Amino acid sequence: MSLFFDQVWFDARLTMLGLSREDLGRTLGLNAEEVRALFKDQRELSLAEVRLLANLLAVPSDEVANRAGISTPREAMDPWHARLSAIEARLIAIRALLATRRR
Repeated sequence: MSLFFDQVWFDARLTMLGLSREDLGRTLGLNAEEVRALFKDQRELSLAEVRLLANLLAVPSDEVANRAGISTPREAMDPWHARLSAIEARLIAIRALLATRRR
């Protein structure tokens, strides 16, 4: 588990997927300053944001939570609720991606 936000891992994962920090911000609905604060470990992720990033980065939510810092919330729900939450997070990520492509 990472004690603090693992910038290197997040940047590498974004690069591997052909994405940028700007894409991450759009997915989470964050402006550039909020993304900088996140990467400097000055802003915590919510559980919903962990789910969105997991879908954006194509990794399990536990991986995002572990890389985002020690106080980041983790999944603690029954399998059906977790599955539904993952589907909802994917839909939010798809909507955000479509919104950026319309601009």
